[in-house]
Amino acid sequence: MSNADRAYDRRWWILLVLCLSLVVITLDNTILNVAIPTLQRDLNANTSQLQWMVDAYTLVFAGLLLTAGSLGDRFGRRGALQLGLAIFALGSLASAVVTTADQLIATRALMGIGGALIMPSTLSILTNVFPAHERGRAIGIWAGVSAIGIALGPLAGGFLLSHFYWGSIFLVNIPIAAVAIVAGIFLMPNSKDPHPGKLDPVGAGLSIAGLFALVYAIIEAPQDGWTDPTIVTMFAAAAVLLVVFAIWETRSTHPMLDVTFFKNPRFTAASAGITLVFFALFGYTFLLTQYFQLVLGYSAIKTGFALLPFALILMITAPTSSRIVDRFGTKLVVATGLSLVTLGMLLQTGLQVSSSYLDVIWRMAVIAFGMGLTLAPSTESIMGSLPLAKAGVGSAVNDTTRQVGGALGVAIIGSALSSYYGSHIVHALTGKYPPNVVAAAKSSIGGAIDAASTLGNAGKPVAAAAKAAFVGGLHRGALVASISALIGATVAALYLPARAPRAEIEEQEAELAAEIGAGHVHSEGGHADGQQADGQRADGPPADGQRADGQSAPAIDPTPSA
Repeated sequence: MSNADRAYDRRWWILLVLCLSLVVITLDNTILNVAIPTLQRDLNANTSQLQWMVDAYTLVFAGLLLTAGSLGDRFGRRGALQLGLAIFALGSLASAVVTTADQLIATRALMGIGGALIMPSTLSILTNVFPAHERGRAIGIWAGVSAIGIALGPLAGGFLLSHFYWGSIFLVNIPIAAVAIVAGIFLMPNSKDPHPGKLDPVGAGLSIAGLFALVYAIIEAPQDGWTDPTIVTMFAAAAVLLVVFAIWETRSTHPMLDVTFFKNPRFTAASAGITLVFFALFGYTFLLTQYFQLVLGYSAIKTGFALLPFALILMITAPTSSRIVDRFGTKLVVATGLSLVTLGMLLQTGLQVSSSYLDVIWRMAVIAFGMGLTLAPSTESIMGSLPLAKAGVGSAVNDTTRQVGGALGVAIIGSALSSYYGSHIVHALTGKYPPNVVAAAKSSIGGAIDAASTLGNAGKPVAAAAKAAFVGGLHRGALVASISALIGATVAALYLPARAPRAEIEEQEAELAAEIGAGHVHSEGGHADGQQADGQRADGPPADGQRADGQSAPAIDPTPSA
Protein backbone atom coordinates (compact mmCIF):
# COMPACT_ATOMS: atom_id res chain seq x y z
CA MET A 1 0.00 0.00 0.00
CA SER A 2 1.36 3.45 -0.94
CA ASN A 3 1.89 6.30 1.45
CA ALA A 4 -0.99 8.11 -0.24
CA ASP A 5 -3.36 5.24 0.45
CA ARG A 6 -2.16 5.00 4.06
CA ALA A 7 -2.79 8.72 4.50
CA TYR A 8 -6.36 8.23 3.33
CA ASP A 9 -6.98 5.04 5.30
CA ARG A 10 -5.90 6.55 8.60
CA ARG A 11 -8.12 9.65 8.24
CA TRP A 12 -10.37 8.63 11.17
CA TRP A 13 -7.32 8.17 13.40
CA ILE A 14 -6.17 11.61 12.30
CA LEU A 15 -9.59 12.97 13.31
CA LEU A 16 -9.07 11.42 16.75
CA VAL A 17 -5.77 13.30 17.11
CA LEU A 18 -7.42 16.53 15.96
CA CYS A 19 -10.24 16.08 18.47
CA LEU A 20 -7.72 15.39 21.23
CA SER A 21 -5.94 18.62 20.28
CA LEU A 22 -9.27 20.46 20.38
CA VAL A 23 -10.15 19.06 23.81
CA VAL A 24 -7.12 20.70 25.40
CA ILE A 25 -8.50 24.12 24.35
CA THR A 26 -12.17 23.58 25.17
CA LEU A 27 -11.29 22.07 28.54
CA ASP A 28 -9.00 24.94 29.47
CA ASN A 29 -11.65 27.51 28.55
CA THR A 30 -13.94 26.35 31.37
CA ILE A 31 -11.74 24.66 33.94
CA LEU A 32 -10.13 27.94 35.00
CA ASN A 33 -13.47 29.45 36.06
CA VAL A 34 -13.84 26.82 38.80
CA ALA A 35 -10.45 27.75 40.25
CA ILE A 36 -11.01 31.52 40.46
CA PRO A 37 -11.81 31.55 44.23
CA THR A 38 -8.75 29.39 44.95
CA LEU A 39 -6.48 31.56 42.81
CA GLN A 40 -7.79 34.68 44.53
CA ARG A 41 -6.82 33.23 47.90
CA ASP A 42 -3.52 31.53 47.08
CA LEU A 43 -2.11 34.22 44.77
CA ASN A 44 -3.65 37.14 46.65
CA ALA A 45 -5.22 38.34 43.39
CA ASN A 46 -7.51 41.34 43.17
CA THR A 47 -10.66 41.47 41.02
CA SER A 48 -8.89 43.02 38.03
CA GLN A 49 -6.14 40.39 38.11
CA LEU A 50 -8.69 37.59 38.29
CA GLN A 51 -10.46 38.99 35.26
CA TRP A 52 -7.23 39.22 33.27
CA MET A 53 -6.26 35.64 34.11
CA VAL A 54 -9.20 34.73 31.86
CA ASP A 55 -9.10 37.66 29.46
CA ALA A 56 -5.36 37.62 28.67
CA TYR A 57 -5.82 34.22 27.05
CA THR A 58 -8.96 35.26 25.18
CA LEU A 59 -7.44 38.51 23.91
CA VAL A 60 -4.26 36.91 22.54
CA PHE A 61 -6.11 33.87 21.20
CA ALA A 62 -8.70 35.87 19.27
CA GLY A 63 -6.23 38.48 18.07
CA LEU A 64 -3.81 35.98 16.53
CA LEU A 65 -6.28 33.53 14.93
CA LEU A 66 -6.26 34.97 11.41
CA THR A 67 -2.49 35.35 11.33
CA ALA A 68 -1.93 31.86 12.78
CA GLY A 69 -4.28 30.29 10.24
CA SER A 70 -2.54 32.06 7.39
CA LEU A 71 0.89 30.95 8.61
CA GLY A 72 -0.37 27.37 8.81
CA ASP A 73 -1.45 27.54 5.17
CA ARG A 74 1.94 28.90 4.19
CA PHE A 75 4.38 26.79 6.20
CA GLY A 76 2.39 23.64 6.94
CA ARG A 77 -0.67 22.93 9.06
CA ARG A 78 0.73 19.93 10.92
CA GLY A 79 3.74 21.96 11.97
CA ALA A 80 1.49 24.80 13.14
CA LEU A 81 -0.61 22.37 15.17
CA GLN A 82 2.37 20.71 16.82
CA LEU A 83 4.05 24.04 17.54
CA GLY A 84 0.81 25.28 19.05
CA LEU A 85 0.49 22.19 21.24
CA ALA A 86 4.09 22.59 22.42
CA ILE A 87 3.57 26.27 23.28
CA PHE A 88 0.30 25.47 25.01
CA ALA A 89 1.96 22.75 27.09
CA LEU A 90 4.87 25.05 27.96
CA GLY A 91 2.44 27.79 28.99
CA SER A 92 0.48 25.29 31.07
CA LEU A 93 3.62 24.15 32.88
CA ALA A 94 4.62 27.75 33.54
CA SER A 95 1.11 28.56 34.78
CA ALA A 96 1.24 25.68 37.25
CA VAL A 97 4.42 26.95 38.96
CA VAL A 98 3.93 30.73 39.05
CA THR A 99 3.91 32.49 42.40
CA THR A 100 2.11 35.76 41.59
CA ALA A 101 -1.10 36.77 39.85
CA ASP A 102 0.75 38.91 37.28
CA GLN A 103 2.96 35.97 36.36
CA LEU A 104 -0.13 33.84 35.75
CA ILE A 105 -1.61 36.52 33.50
CA ALA A 106 1.59 36.43 31.41
CA THR A 107 1.65 32.64 31.16
CA ARG A 108 -2.04 32.60 30.21
CA ALA A 109 -1.20 34.96 27.35
CA LEU A 110 1.48 32.47 26.24
CA MET A 111 -1.16 29.74 26.25
CA GLY A 112 -3.27 32.00 24.04
CA ILE A 113 -0.51 31.98 21.41
CA GLY A 114 -0.55 28.19 21.44
CA GLY A 115 -4.33 28.07 21.25
CA ALA A 116 -4.35 30.40 18.23
CA LEU A 117 -2.09 27.96 16.38
CA ILE A 118 -4.02 24.86 17.46
CA MET A 119 -7.63 25.83 16.76
CA PRO A 120 -7.52 26.69 13.02
CA SER A 121 -5.04 23.89 12.35
CA THR A 122 -7.43 21.20 13.57
CA LEU A 123 -10.24 22.21 11.22
CA SER A 124 -8.00 22.96 8.23
CA ILE A 125 -6.24 19.58 8.51
CA LEU A 126 -9.62 17.87 8.79
CA THR A 127 -10.81 19.64 5.65
CA ASN A 128 -7.71 18.57 3.74
CA VAL A 129 -7.92 14.93 4.88
CA PHE A 130 -11.60 14.11 4.34
CA PRO A 131 -13.31 14.04 0.94
CA ALA A 132 -16.44 16.14 0.50
CA HIS A 133 -18.90 13.27 1.00
CA GLU A 134 -17.41 12.46 4.44
CA ARG A 135 -16.44 15.94 5.55
CA GLY A 136 -19.83 16.87 7.01
CA ARG A 137 -19.78 13.88 9.32
CA ALA A 138 -16.18 14.53 10.37
CA ILE A 139 -16.91 18.20 11.07
CA GLY A 140 -19.95 17.10 13.06
CA ILE A 141 -17.72 14.99 15.30
CA TRP A 142 -15.26 17.90 15.56
CA ALA A 143 -18.08 20.26 16.53
CA GLY A 144 -19.46 17.76 19.04
CA VAL A 145 -16.08 17.40 20.73
CA SER A 146 -15.87 21.18 21.04
CA ALA A 147 -18.83 20.97 23.44
CA ILE A 148 -16.99 18.69 25.88
CA GLY A 149 -15.48 21.55 27.82
CA ILE A 150 -18.90 22.93 28.75
CA ALA A 151 -19.43 20.16 31.28
CA LEU A 152 -16.03 18.50 31.61
CA GLY A 153 -14.28 21.71 32.70
CA PRO A 154 -16.27 22.21 35.92
CA LEU A 155 -16.18 18.47 36.65
CA ALA A 156 -12.44 18.10 36.11
CA GLY A 157 -11.67 21.39 37.83
CA GLY A 158 -13.74 20.55 40.85
CA PHE A 159 -12.17 17.10 41.17
CA LEU A 160 -8.60 18.35 40.78
CA LEU A 161 -9.05 21.20 43.26
CA SER A 162 -10.58 18.79 45.76
CA HIS A 163 -7.59 16.41 45.62
CA PHE A 164 -4.58 18.41 44.42
CA TYR A 165 -3.16 21.93 44.47
CA TRP A 166 -4.48 24.61 42.10
CA GLY A 167 -1.69 24.15 39.54
CA SER A 168 -3.11 20.73 38.66
CA ILE A 169 -5.77 22.42 36.50
CA PHE A 170 -2.94 23.47 34.16
CA LEU A 171 -0.79 20.34 34.47
CA VAL A 172 -3.67 18.24 33.12
CA ASN A 173 -3.10 19.89 29.71
CA ILE A 174 0.45 18.57 29.38
CA PRO A 175 -0.19 14.81 28.89
CA ILE A 176 -3.05 15.56 26.48
CA ALA A 177 -0.81 17.81 24.39
CA ALA A 178 2.06 15.31 24.54
CA VAL A 179 -0.10 12.44 23.28
CA ALA A 180 -1.48 14.61 20.46
CA ILE A 181 2.03 15.70 19.41
CA VAL A 182 3.43 12.14 19.34
CA ALA A 183 0.35 10.70 17.60
CA GLY A 184 0.53 13.47 15.01
CA ILE A 185 4.13 12.58 14.19
CA PHE A 186 3.17 9.03 13.25
CA LEU A 187 -0.31 9.54 11.83
CA MET A 188 -0.75 12.97 10.37
CA PRO A 189 0.22 14.07 6.85
CA ASN A 190 1.31 17.63 6.24
CA SER A 191 -0.54 20.01 3.94
CA LYS A 192 -0.01 23.59 2.89
CA ASP A 193 -0.70 26.06 0.13
CA PRO A 194 1.73 25.16 -2.70
CA HIS A 195 1.80 28.73 -4.02
CA PRO A 196 1.36 30.99 -0.97
CA GLY A 197 3.00 34.09 -2.43
CA LYS A 198 4.87 36.57 -0.30
CA LEU A 199 4.13 37.22 3.35
CA ASP A 200 1.62 39.96 4.13
CA PRO A 201 3.06 41.64 7.26
CA VAL A 202 0.91 44.76 6.81
CA GLY A 203 -2.27 42.70 6.64
CA ALA A 204 -1.19 40.60 9.61
CA GLY A 205 -0.40 43.68 11.67
CA LEU A 206 -3.71 45.36 10.83
CA SER A 207 -5.73 42.23 11.62
CA ILE A 208 -3.95 41.66 14.95
CA ALA A 209 -4.32 45.30 16.02
CA GLY A 210 -7.95 45.47 14.90
CA LEU A 211 -8.98 42.23 16.61
CA PHE A 212 -7.06 43.11 19.77
CA ALA A 213 -8.86 46.46 19.97
CA LEU A 214 -12.26 44.88 19.27
CA VAL A 215 -11.94 42.05 21.76
CA TYR A 216 -10.45 44.33 24.42
CA ALA A 217 -13.39 46.73 24.10
CA ILE A 218 -15.90 43.87 24.27
CA ILE A 219 -14.25 42.39 27.36
CA GLU A 220 -13.92 45.67 29.25
CA ALA A 221 -17.22 47.32 28.27
CA PRO A 222 -19.44 45.58 30.85
CA GLN A 223 -17.13 46.70 33.67
CA ASP A 224 -16.17 50.20 32.48
CA GLY A 225 -19.42 51.03 30.70
CA TRP A 226 -20.26 50.96 27.00
CA THR A 227 -19.99 54.78 26.79
CA ASP A 228 -16.68 55.02 28.64
CA PRO A 229 -14.25 57.14 26.53
CA THR A 230 -11.62 54.40 26.47
CA ILE A 231 -14.14 51.79 25.36
CA VAL A 232 -15.58 54.05 22.67
CA THR A 233 -12.06 54.83 21.46
CA MET A 234 -11.15 51.15 21.28
CA PHE A 235 -14.31 50.28 19.34
CA ALA A 236 -13.60 53.15 16.93
CA ALA A 237 -9.98 52.06 16.54
CA ALA A 238 -11.10 48.50 15.87
CA ALA A 239 -13.55 49.66 13.21
CA VAL A 240 -10.94 51.82 11.47
CA LEU A 241 -8.22 49.17 11.62
CA LEU A 242 -10.45 46.37 10.32
CA VAL A 243 -11.82 48.53 7.50
CA VAL A 244 -8.25 49.48 6.51
CA PHE A 245 -7.35 45.79 6.74
CA ALA A 246 -10.18 44.90 4.33
CA ILE A 247 -9.14 47.66 1.89
CA TRP A 248 -5.50 46.59 2.06
CA GLU A 249 -6.39 42.96 1.40
CA THR A 250 -8.46 43.88 -1.67
CA ARG A 251 -5.51 45.77 -3.15
CA SER A 252 -2.69 43.47 -2.11
CA THR A 253 -1.22 41.08 -4.67
CA HIS A 254 -0.61 38.56 -1.88
CA PRO A 255 -3.43 39.03 0.66
CA MET A 256 -3.42 37.13 3.92
CA LEU A 257 -7.23 36.87 3.69
CA ASP A 258 -8.93 36.98 0.31
CA VAL A 259 -11.93 39.16 1.20
CA THR A 260 -13.71 38.06 -1.97
CA PHE A 261 -14.55 34.91 0.00
CA PHE A 262 -17.28 37.00 1.61
CA LYS A 263 -19.04 37.32 -1.74
CA ASN A 264 -19.95 33.64 -1.43
CA PRO A 265 -23.25 33.36 0.50
CA ARG A 266 -22.26 29.94 1.85
CA PHE A 267 -19.25 31.53 3.51
CA THR A 268 -20.85 34.77 4.68
CA ALA A 269 -24.28 33.53 5.78
CA ALA A 270 -22.74 30.58 7.61
CA SER A 271 -20.20 32.86 9.31
CA ALA A 272 -23.05 35.11 10.47
CA GLY A 273 -24.91 32.08 11.80
CA ILE A 274 -21.85 30.87 13.72
CA THR A 275 -21.33 34.33 15.22
CA LEU A 276 -24.92 34.63 16.37
CA VAL A 277 -25.25 31.10 17.73
CA PHE A 278 -22.06 31.53 19.76
CA PHE A 279 -23.37 34.87 20.97
CA ALA A 280 -26.35 32.96 22.36
CA LEU A 281 -24.32 29.93 23.54
CA PHE A 282 -21.67 31.81 25.53
CA GLY A 283 -24.21 34.22 26.95
CA TYR A 284 -26.54 31.39 27.92
CA THR A 285 -23.88 29.31 29.66
CA PHE A 286 -22.70 32.48 31.44
CA LEU A 287 -26.22 32.89 32.84
CA LEU A 288 -26.91 29.24 33.51
CA THR A 289 -23.75 28.44 35.47
CA GLN A 290 -24.48 31.36 37.79
CA TYR A 291 -28.12 30.32 38.10
CA PHE A 292 -27.13 26.82 39.16
CA GLN A 293 -24.55 27.93 41.70
CA LEU A 294 -25.94 31.19 43.09
CA VAL A 295 -29.69 30.66 42.86
CA LEU A 296 -30.11 26.89 43.16
CA GLY A 297 -27.04 26.52 45.40
CA TYR A 298 -25.17 23.89 43.36
CA SER A 299 -21.45 23.27 43.88
CA ALA A 300 -19.03 23.56 40.97
CA ILE A 301 -18.94 19.79 40.51
CA LYS A 302 -22.72 19.49 40.71
CA THR A 303 -22.99 22.28 38.14
CA GLY A 304 -20.73 20.29 35.83
CA PHE A 305 -22.99 17.27 36.18
CA ALA A 306 -26.04 19.48 35.62
CA LEU A 307 -24.55 20.71 32.34
CA LEU A 308 -23.69 17.20 31.10
CA PRO A 309 -27.01 16.71 29.26
CA PHE A 310 -26.40 19.91 27.32
CA ALA A 311 -22.95 18.73 26.23
CA LEU A 312 -24.14 15.18 25.49
CA ILE A 313 -27.02 16.34 23.30
CA LEU A 314 -24.63 18.58 21.36
CA MET A 315 -22.13 15.73 21.00
CA ILE A 316 -24.84 13.41 19.63
CA THR A 317 -26.72 15.88 17.45
CA ALA A 318 -23.75 17.58 15.78
CA PRO A 319 -22.26 14.41 14.20
CA THR A 320 -25.68 13.20 13.00
CA SER A 321 -26.66 16.58 11.54
CA SER A 322 -24.81 15.77 8.31
CA ARG A 323 -27.30 13.00 7.54
CA ILE A 324 -30.19 15.40 8.09
CA VAL A 325 -28.49 17.93 5.82
CA ASP A 326 -28.14 15.27 3.11
CA ARG A 327 -31.90 14.88 3.09
CA PHE A 328 -33.22 18.38 3.74
CA GLY A 329 -30.38 20.74 2.81
CA THR A 330 -28.22 23.12 4.81
CA LYS A 331 -30.64 26.08 4.66
CA LEU A 332 -33.56 24.25 6.29
CA VAL A 333 -31.45 22.46 8.90
CA VAL A 334 -29.53 25.56 10.05
CA ALA A 335 -32.63 27.78 10.02
CA THR A 336 -34.52 25.13 12.03
CA GLY A 337 -31.65 24.78 14.48
CA LEU A 338 -31.46 28.51 15.10
CA SER A 339 -35.25 28.67 15.42
CA LEU A 340 -35.06 26.00 18.13
CA VAL A 341 -32.37 28.02 19.89
CA THR A 342 -34.68 31.05 19.71
CA LEU A 343 -37.54 29.03 21.21
CA GLY A 344 -35.31 27.56 23.91
CA MET A 345 -34.07 30.98 24.94
CA LEU A 346 -37.63 32.29 25.16
CA LEU A 347 -38.51 29.32 27.35
CA GLN A 348 -35.84 30.41 29.85
CA THR A 349 -38.18 33.21 30.91
CA GLY A 350 -40.23 30.53 32.66
CA LEU A 351 -37.45 29.73 35.14
CA GLN A 352 -37.97 30.95 38.71
CA VAL A 353 -36.03 31.02 41.97
CA SER A 354 -37.87 27.88 43.07
CA SER A 355 -37.52 25.96 39.77
CA SER A 356 -36.32 22.37 39.92
CA TYR A 357 -33.61 20.79 37.80
CA LEU A 358 -36.33 19.14 35.70
CA ASP A 359 -37.64 22.62 34.88
CA VAL A 360 -34.19 23.50 33.57
CA ILE A 361 -33.18 20.35 31.75
CA TRP A 362 -35.95 20.18 29.16
CA ARG A 363 -35.47 23.83 28.27
CA MET A 364 -31.73 23.22 28.07
CA ALA A 365 -32.33 20.25 25.76
CA VAL A 366 -34.24 22.40 23.24
CA ILE A 367 -31.30 24.81 23.00
CA ALA A 368 -28.70 22.04 22.79
CA PHE A 369 -30.59 20.24 20.03
CA GLY A 370 -30.92 23.47 18.05
CA MET A 371 -27.23 24.25 18.42
CA GLY A 372 -26.32 20.73 17.40
CA LEU A 373 -28.26 21.22 14.16
CA THR A 374 -26.56 24.58 13.55
CA LEU A 375 -22.85 24.27 14.36
CA ALA A 376 -21.65 21.46 12.10
CA PRO A 377 -23.59 22.38 8.92
CA SER A 378 -22.59 26.04 9.26
CA THR A 379 -18.94 25.09 9.76
CA GLU A 380 -19.06 22.71 6.80
CA SER A 381 -20.55 25.47 4.64
CA ILE A 382 -17.68 27.78 5.52
CA MET A 383 -14.97 25.21 4.87
CA GLY A 384 -16.70 23.73 1.84
CA SER A 385 -16.90 27.11 0.12
CA LEU A 386 -13.12 27.70 0.12
CA PRO A 387 -10.19 26.32 -1.86
CA LEU A 388 -8.40 23.69 0.22
CA ALA A 389 -5.21 25.74 -0.15
CA LYS A 390 -6.84 28.42 2.03
CA ALA A 391 -8.31 26.05 4.62
CA GLY A 392 -6.15 27.47 7.41
CA VAL A 393 -7.26 31.07 7.04
CA GLY A 394 -10.83 29.91 6.37
CA SER A 395 -10.77 27.91 9.59
CA ALA A 396 -9.37 30.96 11.36
CA VAL A 397 -12.30 33.06 10.14
CA ASN A 398 -14.65 30.40 11.49
CA ASP A 399 -12.83 30.40 14.83
CA THR A 400 -12.68 34.20 14.99
CA THR A 401 -16.44 34.48 14.49
CA ARG A 402 -16.89 32.02 17.35
CA GLN A 403 -14.64 33.98 19.68
CA VAL A 404 -15.99 37.42 18.80
CA GLY A 405 -19.58 36.20 18.89
CA GLY A 406 -19.02 34.46 22.22
CA ALA A 407 -17.26 37.44 23.78
CA LEU A 408 -20.04 39.73 22.60
CA GLY A 409 -22.63 37.33 24.00
CA VAL A 410 -21.07 37.34 27.46
CA ALA A 411 -20.58 41.11 27.38
CA ILE A 412 -24.00 42.15 26.08
CA ILE A 413 -26.09 39.49 27.80
CA GLY A 414 -24.07 39.98 30.96
CA SER A 415 -24.70 43.73 30.76
CA ALA A 416 -28.44 43.14 30.33
CA LEU A 417 -28.40 40.91 33.38
CA SER A 418 -26.34 43.36 35.46
CA SER A 419 -28.44 46.37 34.52
CA TYR A 420 -31.68 44.69 35.53
CA TYR A 421 -30.19 43.11 38.65
CA GLY A 422 -28.53 46.31 39.90
CA SER A 423 -31.58 48.53 39.58
CA HIS A 424 -33.99 46.02 41.11
CA ILE A 425 -31.82 44.99 44.06
CA VAL A 426 -31.17 48.63 44.98
CA HIS A 427 -34.91 49.36 44.83
CA ALA A 428 -35.66 46.32 46.99
CA LEU A 429 -33.07 47.05 49.71
CA THR A 430 -32.68 50.83 49.90
CA GLY A 431 -34.07 52.21 53.16
CA LYS A 432 -34.32 48.77 54.69
CA TYR A 433 -30.64 47.88 55.11
CA PRO A 434 -27.40 49.81 55.75
CA PRO A 435 -25.71 51.41 52.69
CA ASN A 436 -22.77 49.01 52.89
CA VAL A 437 -25.15 46.04 52.56
CA VAL A 438 -26.94 47.68 49.62
CA ALA A 439 -23.61 48.41 47.92
CA ALA A 440 -22.39 44.82 48.41
CA ALA A 441 -25.66 43.45 47.08
CA LYS A 442 -25.59 45.76 44.06
CA SER A 443 -22.09 44.62 43.08
CA SER A 444 -23.23 41.05 42.33
CA ILE A 445 -25.52 38.33 43.53
CA GLY A 446 -22.48 36.68 45.13
CA GLY A 447 -21.82 39.86 47.07
CA ALA A 448 -25.45 39.93 48.16
CA ILE A 449 -25.33 36.36 49.44
CA ASP A 450 -22.07 37.03 51.30
CA ALA A 451 -23.56 40.17 52.89
CA ALA A 452 -26.71 38.27 53.82
CA SER A 453 -24.68 35.58 55.54
CA THR A 454 -23.18 38.17 57.91
CA LEU A 455 -26.65 39.30 59.01
CA GLY A 456 -27.92 35.93 60.18
CA ASN A 457 -31.68 35.46 59.95
CA ALA A 458 -32.08 39.16 59.16
CA GLY A 459 -30.15 38.59 55.97
CA LYS A 460 -32.53 36.03 54.48
CA PRO A 461 -34.66 38.73 52.76
CA VAL A 462 -31.47 40.15 51.22
CA ALA A 463 -30.57 36.79 49.68
CA ALA A 464 -34.14 36.24 48.53
CA ALA A 465 -34.32 39.68 46.91
CA ALA A 466 -30.96 39.12 45.20
CA LYS A 467 -32.05 35.77 43.77
CA ALA A 468 -35.32 37.24 42.53
CA ALA A 469 -33.50 40.16 40.89
CA PHE A 470 -30.97 37.79 39.32
CA VAL A 471 -33.70 35.59 37.84
CA GLY A 472 -35.35 38.69 36.41
CA GLY A 473 -32.02 39.64 34.86
CA LEU A 474 -31.66 36.11 33.51
CA HIS A 475 -35.01 36.54 31.77
CA ARG A 476 -33.78 39.82 30.25
CA GLY A 477 -30.54 38.19 29.07
CA ALA A 478 -32.41 35.22 27.59
CA LEU A 479 -34.58 37.59 25.56
CA VAL A 480 -31.44 39.23 24.15
CA ALA A 481 -30.05 35.79 23.27
CA SER A 482 -33.33 34.84 21.59
CA ILE A 483 -33.16 37.95 19.39
CA SER A 484 -29.63 37.00 18.36
CA ALA A 485 -30.71 33.48 17.42
CA LEU A 486 -33.78 34.77 15.56
CA ILE A 487 -31.61 37.08 13.46
CA GLY A 488 -29.38 34.10 12.68
CA ALA A 489 -32.36 31.98 11.65
CA THR A 490 -33.57 34.77 9.37
CA VAL A 491 -30.16 35.16 7.73
CA ALA A 492 -29.95 31.40 7.15
CA ALA A 493 -33.46 31.23 5.68
CA LEU A 494 -32.85 34.16 3.34
CA TYR A 495 -29.24 33.75 2.24
CA LEU A 496 -27.73 30.35 3.06
CA PRO A 497 -27.88 28.03 0.03
CA ALA A 498 -29.54 24.69 0.53
CA ARG A 499 -26.79 22.79 -1.29
CA ALA A 500 -23.20 23.38 -2.25
CA PRO A 501 -22.78 24.25 -5.92
CA ARG A 502 -21.49 21.30 -7.88
CA ALA A 503 -18.53 23.38 -9.08
CA GLU A 504 -17.33 23.94 -5.48
CA ILE A 505 -17.60 20.22 -4.69
CA GLU A 506 -15.69 19.23 -7.82
CA GLU A 507 -13.02 21.84 -7.15
CA GLN A 508 -12.37 20.58 -3.63
CA GLU A 509 -12.46 16.93 -4.74
CA ALA A 510 -9.89 17.76 -7.39
CA GLU A 511 -7.66 19.52 -4.87
CA LEU A 512 -7.91 16.65 -2.40
CA ALA A 513 -7.08 14.06 -5.03
CA ALA A 514 -4.08 16.08 -6.17
CA GLU A 515 -2.93 16.43 -2.55
CA ILE A 516 -2.77 12.69 -2.02
CA GLY A 517 -1.31 12.07 -5.46
CA ALA A 518 -4.21 10.16 -6.97
CA GLY A 519 -5.78 10.21 -10.43
CA HIS A 520 -6.71 12.98 -12.83
CA VAL A 521 -9.88 14.81 -13.79
CA HIS A 522 -11.99 13.87 -16.76
CA SER A 523 -13.04 17.07 -18.44
CA GLU A 524 -16.64 16.02 -18.76
CA GLY A 525 -17.36 14.04 -15.63
CA GLY A 526 -15.11 15.35 -12.89
CA HIS A 527 -14.25 11.77 -11.81
CA ALA A 528 -10.84 10.15 -11.98
CA ASP A 529 -10.10 6.77 -13.39
CA GLY A 530 -11.23 4.11 -10.97
CA GLN A 531 -13.59 6.44 -9.12
CA GLN A 532 -17.22 5.70 -8.51
CA ALA A 533 -19.97 8.19 -9.34
CA ASP A 534 -20.56 8.89 -5.64
CA GLY A 535 -17.15 10.50 -5.38
CA GLN A 536 -15.31 7.57 -3.75
CA ARG A 537 -12.77 5.28 -5.36
CA ALA A 538 -13.42 1.59 -5.10
CA ASP A 539 -9.89 1.06 -3.78
CA GLY A 540 -9.27 4.19 -1.72
CA PRO A 541 -9.66 7.93 -1.58
CA PRO A 542 -11.69 10.12 -3.92
CA ALA A 543 -9.56 10.82 -6.93
CA ASP A 544 -10.14 13.87 -9.07
CA GLY A 545 -7.04 15.39 -10.51
CA GLN A 546 -6.66 19.12 -10.30
CA ARG A 547 -8.70 22.15 -9.34
CA ALA A 548 -11.60 23.00 -11.61
CA ASP A 549 -10.19 26.49 -12.18
CA GLY A 550 -7.00 25.04 -13.58
CA GLN A 551 -4.76 26.15 -10.71
CA SER A 552 -2.44 23.81 -8.93
CA ALA A 553 -3.90 22.04 -5.95
CA PRO A 554 -2.35 22.25 -2.49
CA ALA A 555 0.73 20.19 -1.89
CA ILE A 556 0.71 17.44 0.72
CA ASP A 557 3.43 15.27 2.12
CA PRO A 558 1.65 12.00 2.94
CA THR A 559 4.56 10.61 4.93
CA PRO A 560 4.22 11.45 8.63
CA SER A 561 7.26 13.04 10.14
CA ALA A 562 8.21 15.45 12.85
